[in-house]
Order: sequence, then structure tokens, then C-alpha cells
Amino acid sequence: MHQHIRPIPLFLSLLLFSVIIIFFPFSLFRSSYKVRSIIWEAPRVSEWRPCGWWKDNEGTLEALPAKNNGYIRIDCYGGLNQMRRDLCDGIGIARLLNATMVLPKFDVAAYWNESSDFGDIFDVDYFIERTKGYVRVVKELPDDLKLGEPFKVDCSKRKGQFDYAEEVLPSLLQHRYISFTPAMSQRRDRYPLHVKAALCQGCYNALRLTKTLETKAQELLDAIPKPFLSLHLRFEPDMVAYSRCTYPSLSPLSLKSIEIARNSDFIISNKKPLTGPAALQWRSRGKCPLTPTETAFILQSLGIPSNTFIYLAAGDELMEIEGFTSIYKHVYTKSSLLNHVDFDSMHGNTKAALDYYVSINSDAYVATYFGNMDKMVGGMRAAKGLYKTLLLNRRAFANYSTKGLEGEDLARVLWEVHREDFVTGRGSALPDCFCEFRM
Repeated sequence: MHQHIRPIPLFLSLLLFSVIIIFFPFSLFRSSYKVRSIIWEAPRVSEWRPCGWWKDNEGTLEALPAKNNGYIRIDCYGGLNQMRRDLCDGIGIARLLNATMVLPKFDVAAYWNESSDFGDIFDVDYFIERTKGYVRVVKELPDDLKLGEPFKVDCSKRKGQFDYAEEVLPSLLQHRYISFTPAMSQRRDRYPLHVKAALCQGCYNALRLTKTLETKAQELLDAIPKPFLSLHLRFEPDMVAYSRCTYPSLSPLSLKSIEIARNSDFIISNKKPLTGPAALQWRSRGKCPLTPTETAFILQSLGIPSNTFIYLAAGDELMEIEGFTSIYKHVYTKSSLLNHVDFDSMHGNTKAALDYYVSINSDAYVATYFGNMDKMVGGMRAAKGLYKTLLLNRRAFANYSTKGLEGEDLARVLWEVHREDFVTGRGSALPDCFCEFRM
């Protein structure tokens, strides 16, 4: 009689993976494997380009009405790229509500502990000029509205799909001058074409750094050896703490930094680290940030040579970086390339703007975590026709590692997964503003 062999339960396979990671943290990543062709040589089957209906708008879209419904100010919070995301949404909302847009308010005090506004980062006159015909933007309010503060509309606590025409337009008509932060639950796919065009034009064709900041960013770009890859590596203490993932094999210093971040005011109570089966399943879904060591292994799997010039677009508190620089020796950062006096005087938003500028102009761009910066950079690179852009697949790495693959076997399957992502342009641009073109 034949005995039936039962498959290993998911929990046990995940538990095995956890044990390997904890007690043999380098066994998966130090094995030798064959040199394979670089990922960028894979022929693309499709790419995402700016859609013609907004990129080549020559009077084909609905014209702006002669009279507006009032004025709105978009209040943007968080880091630079989060604020830029809110601004992009706000431009579309202003057009949707037939409102004139006042220059947005950038509130960065809570995030960066600094004071910088829209005009400190972006060229105001360029923004106004490039959005003409899509949405009205003014530097100042009419005399009868100058002295008062806008009526604040709270969009953050609304449930379900948010409808601005129903929820915000009545307040705009009543008060004539309102402010709000765009809701996360909006449905941009339901916007009329002229509204989508305003959002796309404002986001991808109207935002340019100030002359001063652009000059500094260009100096940084010129200082990096060419050709180079810009790597957005996310493994800071607050990032790891917020992810709810645990990394027992990290150094005591890194673990202490994560614990401090976890107990800070920025990490809310429901973001405590997961344990047991929930933690293992969370990791298998690709929710955990890649460590620098894991990132180096994946880049090698993709045929990225170890002598590649790499610009590290990352925060100042990046942990465990030795796991990356032990493989990739030619790594450059803002602090290593800029004058120390200049660097030390820079605010967080300024540093983020420099990373953004370098990344949209780099020969290649790789992101380890698909955050606000990666979405903006991916879209801008597609708008500029730069297609060596890739998001590392955390889910694939976790799942194949769980199955016991390592060394050459793991490297080979990771190359195949990322090749499919690259040749299809998956995840490199925002579909709202970009159309797929078959090669």
C-alpha cells in the first residue's frame, strides 16, 4: 500500500524560514552563483508613456469656465513626496470643483522639525505658467478674502469612496475660500477627462525645483561617476518599526534604534510588531522591508555588477549598511559628495529634493519599497523616457526563501521574476496619467 505524503503546513514552512533567517542570516545571501546577463538587457514588451490626451492638449479638452466657484488651498503634510502626492490630487480636485487654486501650504514642522513652504522647494512662476488652461492658480486672494483664514473641510475621517462634489462643493459655494487635505479614498478613475488632465499636467509637467535648489541638485548629479544607479534603500529605524516586522539577527545597536522608534509618538499603537504565525504570514506577503544584505543579494541576482557606481538615495539613519557596501564598494551619498557646511545646513525637505532630482536623472533607478518617492520618481522617469526603473519584489523574495531556495537557485528565480516586471514596465508609473504602449 502506498503511503500518502502530506505537504508541509504553511505555518511549519514559514517557521522554518524564520529559523533560517534568525540563526543563519547570511546563509541565503553569501552562496556563490553564476554570473547572468544584467536585467536591463532584457527586451521590453511594453512601456508606459504619458497619455496624449493630456500631454498633447491643444484645445481638445473642456475649457475652463469663465467664472469660478471659489478658492481652495491644499494643505499638505508629511515628507516632501507625500506632500507632492497630496498636491497632485489637489490640482485635480480644484479643476473638478471649478475652483481657483491658491498656492498650497506645506506643513512640515511635525515631520521634519523645520519650516519650508511650497515656494522654498518649487518654482512658483513656472508652476502657474505650466498649469494655464488646466486649472487657475493665483499667488494672492482677492481683497475681500485676504484677511480671513480659509474654512477648513475635514476629509480625513470620511469612510468609503469620497465624493468631492457632494462633500466639499457645498462648503466652497458657501464660504468661497476653503482648505483641506485630499482624502485617501478618492476615486480618480471616475474623474472626467479634463480633470485627469489637470492632475497629470500639474503633477508631471509643472513642478520644477527652485533655481537655487536645482543648481545644488545639479552639482550633486555632476559629482556622481557615470553611468550610475540610484538606489532608494529603506531600512531606517522608524521604517522598520512601522512595518510591524522583526529582525532578530540585527546588531544590538540597530535593535535598540528600532525599539526607540517603536516607542515614539510617530508609531501608533496598532503598529506594534507582529508575532507567531501572523508575523510569518505578514513577511510572506512581502510586507517587510528588505535589509541591505538582502538588497545586495537581489541586485547580484539581477546581474548588476559589484563595481557599479551607486548613489544611495536614503535617509541619514540607514541601518546595517555594511551588508550592502561589503558587496557594492562604489557607493555615494549626499554627505560624501557635498560640502559638509552645505550638507549640515540642509533641512529634511531639501535633502529629499536632492535625492528626487538625482533619481529622476540617473541612468537606472531601483527601489526596495514602493513608497511615495518611488511612485513619483517612477512616473517622472517614464515621462522623461527613462525606463531602467525597477521595484524589487519583496513578496517573491520572501516566498521563494520560505520554500527553501537559496544561493544560485534563489538568484535564478529572482532574476526571472524581476525580468517579467521589467519587460512589462509593471509598477513604474501611475496608470491614471500613463498609457501602455506595446513594443
